[in-house]
Amino acid sequence: MSIKITLSKSDNQIVGIIPARFASSRLMGKPLANIGGKPMIIHTYESCLKSKLLKRVILAVDDQKVFDTAEKYGAEAVLTPPDLPSGSDRIAFVAKNISADIVVNIQGDEPFIYGQMIDQAIEPLLFDKTIEVSTLIKKIKNSDELKSSSVVKCVFDNDNFAMYFSRAPIPFSRESMTFYDRIELGGIYKHIGLYVYRKNALLKFTSLKPSDLEQIEKLEQLRMLENNIKIKVVETEYESLSVDTPKDLEIVRKYFNKYIKTKNENIQ
Repeated sequence: MSIKITLSKSDNQIVGIIPARFASSRLMGKPLANIGGKPMIIHTYESCLKSKLLKRVILAVDDQKVFDTAEKYGAEAVLTPPDLPSGSDRIAFVAKNISADIVVNIQGDEPFIYGQMIDQAIEPLLFDKTIEVSTLIKKIKNSDELKSSSVVKCVFDNDNFAMYFSRAPIPFSRESMTFYDRIELGGIYKHIGLYVYRKNALLKFTSLKPSDLEQIEKLEQLRMLENNIKIKVVETEYESLSVDTPKDLEIVRKYFNKYIKTKNENIQ
């Protein structure tokens, strides 16, 4: 497969890049999943355009069909090598070829992500030049999220820098008798997988070998912590629906029909 670079000459400094992997193990062809007559990846792209701080949004795709779909809808896209090991590597591949000081990694399976979430994550890097990476967290409010290994938890220090990420419910509240008590007493936060990088930090991170804790937890952000790359965490009040399974897709479709479609019809 040939590699196509279709990037314009731009001096915009804050660029959002959305990695899209076609061969998802739990939902094949996920980027092209139909939501209200439009592919999921295009919903994500259009949601990102609502950010006030992003000056440019690019799809980093690994499949010709997704690339062609992006072109059809007028979205800027790059066809990346199919053998790249992760979305972060796909983003780094694109970032090397563009002029950008700050690169935002936005998950392609969050079709209705709020632009405000993206801006919240970017802001720390604008006000503090020493911050290299930032991400979002949200307080857990139900026991299902606390118990789920799919919901990644984060603990952080007094300066809001991440200390650790885990699939386990951390911190452990020794005095709590129930999951509900642990939520109330523990102040437990989930991680929302949106990352903002200074370009050099992104390229450094993706050049490092997978670390021990990363391979144990299957969480690549631990590679940064193990190599002394500090991650600033920003608490958000917003929620974003992600699609990993056919069940998730049905939930998102119902959400579209109930909220997005109705809103658009009212505007018209």
